[in-house]
Amino acid sequence: MTDNASGALSASSPAGPLDATLKLRVFGRTDVGQIREHNEDNFLIADLTRRTRSLMEGDREQPVGNRGTLLGVCDGMGGAAAGEVASQLAVDIIYEKLVQGEALLNHDDLARRLVQAVEEAGIRIFNEARADRTRRGMGTTATIAALMDARLFVAQVGDSRAYVLRGDRFTQVSRDQSLVNQLIEAGQLTEEEAETFEHNNIILQALGTAETVQVDLTYVDLCQGDRLLLCSDGLSGMIRGEEMREVLLNTRDSLEACRELTERANRAGGHDNITVIVAEFDGPNLRPFSSEARVAYQKYALPESPVDTTVRAPAVTQRPYETDEPASDETMRESRRARVGHTIAGAVNPLAGVLPATMPAGPRASGAPPSYTIDNEPVSIPTSGLPPSLVGIMVLGAMLFVALAGYLLVR
Repeated sequence: MTDNASGALSASSPAGPLDATLKLRVFGRTDVGQIREHNEDNFLIADLTRRTRSLMEGDREQPVGNRGTLLGVCDGMGGAAAGEVASQLAVDIIYEKLVQGEALLNHDDLARRLVQAVEEAGIRIFNEARADRTRRGMGTTATIAALMDARLFVAQVGDSRAYVLRGDRFTQVSRDQSLVNQLIEAGQLTEEEAETFEHNNIILQALGTAETVQVDLTYVDLCQGDRLLLCSDGLSGMIRGEEMREVLLNTRDSLEACRELTERANRAGGHDNITVIVAEFDGPNLRPFSSEARVAYQKYALPESPVDTTVRAPAVTQRPYETDEPASDETMRESRRARVGHTIAGAVNPLAGVLPATMPAGPRASGAPPSYTIDNEPVSIPTSGLPPSLVGIMVLGAMLFVALAGYLLVR
């Protein structure tokens, strides 16, 4: 069942106390898949209070301290190991930025630091690619979850996904920043057509492919027993949401759930690297489970700051995926198996040949330079700003000067 409910939270709400009695059980796994020669995915599981990044047995169940917990999946691209470099840089830089500094003050503080860390990773990967010709064009998706008391933030660039299982309802709480989703929202494709769309692999932005990115920031207020699934499209592109839900419902151990999900993606073809993190949250200060407490895609609005740029959502939308019953269309799975790797929408307009080549220009303000469109991108024609009469006099003067110079040269 699909639920289109969404909302926005005012960032002025109080954070509440930081509670170390909140616990999570977590595990992560990455696999090269059946087709690729090397793995360009990376993931991050970090206890920011203890400043540790480990999957040792003792770290698979941990309390959430006053600096919080960080979980993330990055799916690199670029080939020749450049994608692996980009995704590794992303997890390292994001961890480095969030583990530094003073203790967290409130939800706004964590949310702002999370967005800044993702933006910083994008800048540094971009500079690394620009400095090394062999890594030109490298980039990575980033879906990063940060937990502070009972509130989970998700910062996203690209199309790796975040889902929450609450009770038996499985909801996508991130949005794919992809061409196919933009076309659906623009009414150019139906959801059925999108399943077999030939450009399924085009994403609209990634860390490292431009100097700036727009980070999509969302949140979930957790209940006791909630489970979080983060994954690259090597999982979500190979098996359907209902199958992921089934695994989480039937496999309580996070390690076993990661293993089962990875194996299912490989059995479905394993056309891409597969990365998955499964975490379960519990603790006396979390709200008790209630079937009335629905999970939905909810944006988190940071307040204006004199030193920080305002976080704005990318112009990419997707209906959140929620299901409590199996879908019947098996062609969805088959079409997703054809998806291998990513292409980033770059200088060439990804909509060319899909949407009309030009769009009608809007009304132009009096005195403004004329504006035309090329591949849907407005291009302003610069003007001198001088009065037309003065321009005419200058042109006439230049012509007379050239004529006089020619006459003197002949003499």
